[in-house]
Amino acid sequence: MEINLTTSYVGFLSLAVFFIAYAVVMVEEFSHLRKSKPVILSAAIIWGIIAFYFSGDKSYGKEIEHALEYNILEFAELFLFLLVAMTYINALEERKVFDVVRYQLTSRGFNFRQLFIFTGIITFFLSPIADNLTTALVMCSVLIACGKGNGKFISLGCINIVIAANAGGAYSPFGDITTLMVWQAGIVEFFTFFNIFIPSVINYIIPAAIMYFFIPKESPEVSSEKVFMKRGGRMIIFLGLFTIFSAVNFHNILHLPPMLGMMFGLGLLGLYSFYLKITYNSEREDNKFDFFRKISNAEWDTLLFFFGVILSVGGLGFIGYLSLVSEILYDGLGPTIANSIVGILSAIVDNIPVMFAVITMRPEMSTDQWLLVTLTTGVGGSLLSIGSAAGVALMGQARGYYTFFGHLKWTPVIFIGYIASIYVHVLMSGLPW
Repeated sequence: MEINLTTSYVGFLSLAVFFIAYAVVMVEEFSHLRKSKPVILSAAIIWGIIAFYFSGDKSYGKEIEHALEYNILEFAELFLFLLVAMTYINALEERKVFDVVRYQLTSRGFNFRQLFIFTGIITFFLSPIADNLTTALVMCSVLIACGKGNGKFISLGCINIVIAANAGGAYSPFGDITTLMVWQAGIVEFFTFFNIFIPSVINYIIPAAIMYFFIPKESPEVSSEKVFMKRGGRMIIFLGLFTIFSAVNFHNILHLPPMLGMMFGLGLLGLYSFYLKITYNSEREDNKFDFFRKISNAEWDTLLFFFGVILSVGGLGFIGYLSLVSEILYDGLGPTIANSIVGILSAIVDNIPVMFAVITMRPEMSTDQWLLVTLTTGVGGSLLSIGSAAGVALMGQARGYYTFFGHLKWTPVIFIGYIASIYVHVLMSGLPW
């Protein structure tokens, strides 16, 4: 049953609600209103408007219910995946793992510029394995630990991590949710994704090279007191890596959502936390390891923000806007230009529903064009801090240092890398403009 309400009051009112909510999100650093609050309201209002419009026609009730359930399921998978990742990061932080990494880096005399390079390169090559979101969260914790007190370094370092995580995640089926969607749909083969490795490198290197010269020529303070990891820290590192391995293989081998592998890892951390609790020695340790406190300390503002965004955009998709945009782009402009614009749209709207709309439309495109849209939706999110899961997560984790407008200042530089990566892919694959 095809529904098109794009020219009705339902569509216009829903768009107005969505854009007002996003405008409030963008001024969070000035208003100090948490970004989750306006988008939660937006989601409820948009679906409320849709339900009100069809309230007199019960035949559409099931359609609305199924569409809403689909969006809730999409959020639930992302929510549980994120919750586990954040819990592990909190556990590693409490066991002083990141403090030890900071000590090891700073004690070797690395300055802020060298740390900027190291964190970026590690992020780029880790995100294809561990996924861009988890990698960004882990590397942000290391960055904050290394750059304590230096706001400019942390701000630029976070932008660098977001770009590196998104670029690194674009050339791997496990690196980003959008690449996973394309692979799951059977559109692109597993190893074919690696054809966009070089464009991904270009996308990361250009803005990183420019930002490098704006990093302070200073070195972080080196503490004379050696830092030691708390008991159980190494085991939690192993469990964290095993959790990522489980998430990948639950999907790859068992064809189950990666979230289930993450929850398996959370269960293992829960069991190990019980072992740490019953073997606690008050004379050797400061405090007991509290498993549920690590869960409660997750970045709930970020998690609820994703709820609001996914359901708001899902509502706009139900109204017909995503399909409308896809039709206008691919029929009117051709696939190369359309795929380039889709990447920019993904920075504004969010890459998951944009890619879902493209896959649903299934325009007639070659494999190289599908690789292009995978690249653009993956790296296009770097243009804005709210354009990718990695950026949104870091806004919560590095609150006060990494902000929407702080990122926006560097959008022109990031855009140069974006255009260059598209040009390189078009050149390598021989695609027409």
